Amino acid sequence: MNATRFNVKKMVLAALMLALCMVLPFLTGQIPQIGSALLPMHFPVLLCGFVCGGPWGAAVGFVAPLLRYLLFGMPPIYPTGLAMAFELATYGLVSGLVYAKAKKHTLPMIYAALVTAMVAGRLVWGVVRFLMAGLAGTAFTLDAFLAAVLLGSIPGIILLLILIPLLVVALQRAKVIE
Repeated sequence: MNATRFNVKKMVLAALMLALCMVLPFLTGQIPQIGSALLPMHFPVLLCGFVCGGPWGAAVGFVAPLLRYLLFGMPPIYPTGLAMAFELATYGLVSGLVYAKAKKHTLPMIYAALVTAMVAGRLVWGVVRFLMAGLAGTAFTLDAFLAAVLLGSIPGIILLLILIPLLVVALQRAKVIE
């Protein structure tokens, strides 16, 4: 496959993942509490990293919450949408880079890439939220970080850990990705 065709394929798949980022949150009824528990935008961004590579995953992850705010007014741009943009960009970048560096794309390596991306993304989210709180003259405590990162999103974390590896394996078998 020549380079131009390969880049067009990645661009089309990345656009599909971005479209999913726009649509999937409607399944949560635009209720922020349900959205932050189920993490509907995280799925296509992580998948984009695996399918299209880290740079495409990062681009889709950064643009998705900002574009969704411009189109639908959700998530609120500050501080949620802006922090999400950095978090999701990290998800897409890290999942794609770790998966690409793996010598074998086995299920344990898929999980390694997924968990690494999820931890890195949440850490970046925490740093961005901390910096924004400092700029706004408010506090963002470790308790607030842990509550948001873990307690509030356990259902979404479980779904990500189940569905993303299943989808990646299915896409491997379908020869969409290696």
